[in-house]
Amino acid sequence: MKGLLLAALLLAAATAPVLAQQQPQFTHYGLNGMYLNPAYAGIKGQTEITVIGRYQYLNLGNSLGDDNGSPRTGMVSASVPILPLHGGVGLVVYYDQAGVTKMTNAALSYSQHIKLGSGLLGIGVQGTYTYIGKGTYRAISPDDINIPANSSDHKFDAGAGIWYEAPKFYAGLSVNNLFQSEYTFAPRAGTTQGIASQYLGENHAYLSMGYNIEASSNVTVTPMVLVKAVLPGSYGTTSKYDNQHNYSFDAGVRATLNDQFSAGLNYRYDESVSGLVSYNFGADNRYRIGYAFDFIAFNQDARAFSSHEILFSLRLPKAMTLTRPTIRTPRYSY
Repeated sequence: MKGLLLAALLLAAATAPVLAQQQPQFTHYGLNGMYLNPAYAGIKGQTEITVIGRYQYLNLGNSLGDDNGSPRTGMVSASVPILPLHGGVGLVVYYDQAGVTKMTNAALSYSQHIKLGSGLLGIGVQGTYTYIGKGTYRAISPDDINIPANSSDHKFDAGAGIWYEAPKFYAGLSVNNLFQSEYTFAPRAGTTQGIASQYLGENHAYLSMGYNIEASSNVTVTPMVLVKAVLPGSYGTTSKYDNQHNYSFDAGVRATLNDQFSAGLNYRYDESVSGLVSYNFGADNRYRIGYAFDFIAFNQDARAFSSHEILFSLRLPKAMTLTRPTIRTPRYSY
């Protein structure tokens, strides 16, 4: 059964056309399933809260003195099991800024869990709210109506996914922005009135997999992969979404000692090589602090030398269904 599920997920990823990334990407993807997939909600059987701060392309050069072009992202997520319903709920909120474009996104998810083999299969749905704001751009032509200025728009959308979680293996496939909402931004004051620019919320697809290998009694090695793609949108052949090479994947490995110390390496296609370290502490190692350093090894002319990411997480003990124990008496045993 596990082999059939893995083959189906790989086939779905291989046959999907790919275009441009619009949403934030995290190097800690192996510890951030709630951001990737609504079906992850509660699948671990324990409450998880994760906070990530990312500064991408640190000190990205900007000779014109405009806003800092380095993307900066802050994210908080929560995954909570609901045992009486055999499911879970999840919440993800993130803020992302790149240049004069600012995005705030909130997603509420529910996942229904089904026993499958040695693990659980989660089937999840998600409702999202996205706010996008545009600042002031440096325009070559001040009267260009295609240049937005201090304009914003917001939309509701939806997503769905499946996630399989077993003791040694996990795999998930998800897609968001199912409605492909279109955001519009007004031009600067004093120009011809009309729509300055449009932004299409493309369908982002994520395929994530990992396998836990017990290298010894106290060391676990986890190879993992994340494939990211943007499915075809409604724009014509002249749009920026037509480049079929705009896709990405991550492949990495993490080694964990006594469920406390971990270190890993990651490769992001056509961009970076990363190192990750983390430390778990507290009762049941419930607290985690992690750091990731991305060395930008490819296409450095359009990027900066490095990206940095910090993770904090809380992992509570596994929840248990509260039931009253059966009380037996010999009085009526006849």
